[in-house]
Amino acid sequence: MPAKQQRFQEPEVGCCGKYFLFGFNIVFWLLGALLLVIGLWAWGEKGVLSNISSLTHLSGLDPVWFFVVVGGVMSVLGFAGCIGALRENTFLLKFFSVFLGLIFFLELATGILAFVFKDWIRDQLNLFINNNVKAYRDDIDLQNLIDFAQEYWSCCGARGPSDWNLNIYFNCTDWNPSRERCGVPFSCCVKDPAEDVLNTQCGYDVRLKLELEQQSFIHTKGCVGQFEKWLQDNLVVVAGVFVGIAMLQIFGICLAQNLVSDINAVKANW
Repeated sequence: MPAKQQRFQEPEVGCCGKYFLFGFNIVFWLLGALLLVIGLWAWGEKGVLSNISSLTHLSGLDPVWFFVVVGGVMSVLGFAGCIGALRENTFLLKFFSVFLGLIFFLELATGILAFVFKDWIRDQLNLFINNNVKAYRDDIDLQNLIDFAQEYWSCCGARGPSDWNLNIYFNCTDWNPSRERCGVPFSCCVKDPAEDVLNTQCGYDVRLKLELEQQSFIHTKGCVGQFEKWLQDNLVVVAGVFVGIAMLQIFGICLAQNLVSDINAVKANW
């Protein structure tokens, strides 16, 4: 009897992993592009795009940087992963996995250092907030961010209301002509549930009162302390979010590396 011919199955690129990685990255790419467009639109509205040098004039943080940087990184990574998966391009896939791996280890290192050097991080956070308090009136997006933080965490300044002495409009010096002298922004005020209309002048002259009297009108706790308390109260949720992001990153790296292995196996049989 003639011997049966043994057939070997040639390696092939798995379609399931390939198109799953493509879909994963196209969502990543579109989300990054959306953030980038929002950031550029915000800069356009503020006239930054027509005068790039104005970025260096702001002493505090421009929140639009978050949208531009995060959106730009996500767009580049999403593009590399998407096109790399679709065209079976190992260079783009390796770029995607290596860059994503670097971001993952940077996040991991940041988390470990923040836990080990808690006191230093607290001091840097105080310094960061106070620098932005100084620039409160310089940028509308920064102003809205500070107001949101103070309202959300029921706080005022980095350590307390006295931090607003750092701002030229709110400081208590005798030569300050501002109507907001010795005051605080409205976001420091204790809200009256009976008020339907927001009183933006509720913080005027409030720091001229005694500290015990101030507590009836404004929040006297600092935002650094309130932020730490919020982290402790929501530790499980915050940890869950970071673990979820890390798992997505690891999943993306594994998919990309698996696809690279399949492509190399197919090329080896040519």
